Amino acid sequence: MSDLPTEPVPLTPGAGSVMKMAPTGGEAVVSALAAHGVTDVFGIPGTHNLEIYRHLPPYGIRHVTPRHEQGAGYAADAYARVSGRPGVAITTTGPALLNIAAAVGQAYSDSVPLLVVSPGMPLRHPRLSSGLLHEMRSQTEAMRGVAAFSHRVSSVDEIGAAVARAFALFRTGRPRPVHIEVPLDLLEAAEPVGEVRLAPPAVPSAPDPSSVREAADALRTSRRPALVLGGGARGAAAECLALAEELGAPVVTTANGKGIVDEGHPLSLGVSLHSPAVQKWLADCDVVLAVGTELAESDLWSAPPELSGTLIRADVDPAQMYAGVTAQVSLVGDAAAALRAVLAVLHENGPAAAAGMGPDCESPQASRMASSTAEARRLAMALRGARDDETRTRDARWVPYLRAMRGVLAEDAVITSDSAQCCYYGALPHLPVGPEGRYLHPTGFGTLGYALPAAVGAKTAYPERQVVALSGDGGLQFSVQELATAAQLRHPLPVVVFDNGGYGEIRDEMTARGDTPTAVDLARVDLPTLARAYGGHGAEVRSPEELAAALARALTTPGPTIVTVPEETPR
Repeated sequence: MSDLPTEPVPLTPGAGSVMKMAPTGGEAVVSALAAHGVTDVFGIPGTHNLEIYRHLPPYGIRHVTPRHEQGAGYAADAYARVSGRPGVAITTTGPALLNIAAAVGQAYSDSVPLLVVSPGMPLRHPRLSSGLLHEMRSQTEAMRGVAAFSHRVSSVDEIGAAVARAFALFRTGRPRPVHIEVPLDLLEAAEPVGEVRLAPPAVPSAPDPSSVREAADALRTSRRPALVLGGGARGAAAECLALAEELGAPVVTTANGKGIVDEGHPLSLGVSLHSPAVQKWLADCDVVLAVGTELAESDLWSAPPELSGTLIRADVDPAQMYAGVTAQVSLVGDAAAALRAVLAVLHENGPAAAAGMGPDCESPQASRMASSTAEARRLAMALRGARDDETRTRDARWVPYLRAMRGVLAEDAVITSDSAQCCYYGALPHLPVGPEGRYLHPTGFGTLGYALPAAVGAKTAYPERQVVALSGDGGLQFSVQELATAAQLRHPLPVVVFDNGGYGEIRDEMTARGDTPTAVDLARVDLPTLARAYGGHGAEVRSPEELAAALARALTTPGPTIVTVPEETPR
């Protein structure tokens, strides 16, 4: 976020305007957002937040109106993931703020910089209930359970400091969602304020040099290295690839790390941490470098493996060194800075040093390093094959359709995903993505209904890029009303839905337990017709070839297009 303003910006809505020394709280909110480079916000106006909305147009901030606050949160989340800039959502009080709480929880789980601004009860609101509209006991206490912090301001002048505090977290630490509450009487009050406060510019933190040398020494002598990449490695794609090729190390990613190293690269295992074969390989590696990942159960779909070798963890969050699997070597700092430092130590005496040679001699280790890349590529190919063999029967229903999608999509396409079988069993391992593209998945918290509103957010950030939502019929109906938002925006937006007649994963889990499936079979909905009712388009396809043709049309047709792929429903 270093391209955002770092100098004080006057409280003026446009060139030639007179500085307002006593803005309202609503204007103070908007001016602080504009000063930090915010150009787009998502939300729904309500009785208590109208003073904020009044000032959005004069400050040049565009607004997208989803049909539900949860959709606003998911849209802002996806906007942040693809643009690298914080996503901003505005709600009103009470139920509106609680509606967005699930999206805030998802952003917390996936380390997404999301700012939610809401009104709150008046400054002198009585402790006992007074029956005020949208009254609840404590909005800040509710949001503290899902956000990094919830800041209730006590003056108009404090608003700028609260916004700067949020952006400081986004820029300098592990980015996580923040809630700022402005008492509704302060939104309307005009008070003198100083210059807009701005968060400090981002300065990448470097790890301790002795830890860098320890990591480099372990990697230099490793015979079975591995790289595990999470979402925290997103800004270090070039360094990750350089290190993998330097070491001859296969690369496996979490869902949030998907595509950091091109999944078509011979060393890439893609999103395969759930594979027993890959987990056994990791357990047998003598050095594992994990970058920007929790190594969590939600990534592995099981308890973390017992690693027999040295674990090096690189993460901006020092707490990650002790969470889950404890690091033997800790690189606390910016991922790109940490990996560049490691590569520099490996190359201290020239490239030969990384191969274990002196500058003027050859060694048996040099021959080993010369062939390590070819050996690592063969290993990666074997592991990919083992992963696919483990799930071939289960995943066969999705793979041909996903290949058809990949053949139509551009390299920089954005795919938004849902907590659906077609996504976590299908697309995560079987729909390859490269560094130019993105795949956005609700990991960890695992909310349903993410894909469609997230696609709206991604398309808002980059209208010229292809964006496709991928979902199941159950998950889609958590946020299907956002078809109206997409129709109003008129951007081409395909929504591919694998329809298995309900909650397929829970149905399968009940069956595996020996239970009679209960409450998981849903009445079929004519989703293409529903899309047309919202002002979009729809089609049903029954082959990969039909999906490819429908997707190609949808990518050039204004508005949303639902393309359903019916699946057999077990009875």
